Amino acid sequence: MAGQKVTEHFESKENRDAAWDDAVATQECVDEAWRLWREEVAFAEKFVDEAPDLGVVSAKDDAWRGPMSLRWILVHMIEEYARHNGHADFLRERIDGRVGQ
Repeated sequence: MAGQKVTEHFESKENRDAAWDDAVATQECVDEAWRLWREEVAFAEKFVDEAPDLGVVSAKDDAWRGPMSLRWILVHMIEEYARHNGHADFLRERIDGRVGQ
């Protein structure tokens, strides 16, 4: 949406599943993932803060959806975070056995 060429952090043409295949249980891997996430969040927050309005449309059409507005992307991110939080809650239920809390 910002018109930048984006470098994928955890995949490549050679291995589209690198995010899964190359994940290792090391503090270095975890620290790198958090660092990259924080950088992306900071960029996105700055972009949203500087956008003239939520009707800004992506510079490049998505192959499935066509052009996307900033409003659509933000709503989609809320949905995604909610979905993943729900997944984490299912994992917690399997660990501690508590349901509906």
